[in-house]
Amino acid sequence: MNRIEERMTKLKNNKEKALITYMTAGLPDMDKTVDIIKAQAEAGVDVIELGIPFSDPIADGPVIQDASFRSIEKGTNLTKVFEAVARMRKDCEVPIVFMMYFNTVLHYGVEALVKKCREVGVDGVIIPDMPYEEQYEIRQYLDEESPILIQLVSPVSKERIPMLVKDAKGFIYCVSSMGVTGQGGDFHSNLSSYLNEVKQIAEVPVMMGFGIRTADDIRGQEDIIDGAIVGTAFIRLMEENQYDLNVIADYIRTFKREMNG
Repeated sequence: MNRIEERMTKLKNNKEKALITYMTAGLPDMDKTVDIIKAQAEAGVDVIELGIPFSDPIADGPVIQDASFRSIEKGTNLTKVFEAVARMRKDCEVPIVFMMYFNTVLHYGVEALVKKCREVGVDGVIIPDMPYEEQYEIRQYLDEESPILIQLVSPVSKERIPMLVKDAKGFIYCVSSMGVTGQGGDFHSNLSSYLNEVKQIAEVPVMMGFGIRTADDIRGQEDIIDGAIVGTAFIRLMEENQYDLNVIADYIRTFKREMNG
């Protein structure tokens, strides 16, 4: 089983919800990126979404856009991120998902990317600007040992939801609000019914993301979802505390405890 699937199975057996965090690769530098991943793993994070910096991150709000820009200025690229993951994998087994835009995939080479992910230990990929109808471009290279292609579903997916979740692996990423990331808990008005619709037909865990800061932000949805994804708030926390590993680990432990308390 893929590391993501293994972790999700363990959580289900323990009746626990997953915490998934987003961090931008290369901040504050590549060595510290590895340290932050390991600190989160030790604190109990379930999956880490590692953002590959891109010049035009259309799904991201200003905080993650700025982080992406600063990382690019530091010289971060996909090759360096792969090298960092390879170093991390020497003593850390936390599931890693690349959040990346399709232009980056094309530039590296679709088949080459899948092969390299498999080689260094990347467990999944999220490509927010790749419509379902175009996913064949990467699916043709995926097999049981390849990274999982994580599906994104939004409140306006509606009749597309059955198609999007069919044969999904790992987990479903349910966008909780319209627009970009980091909108501060301004969730969609029909959030519960939308999440319920996805949950009823999904055969894999359902995660809620966009606008989540603390465990309190998922109150009212905890009987539906299987976990939460925190991005912008986590980026802010790290920046405001100079990427202090103790602060990062404490946030992970607190969120997990409050979510599963």
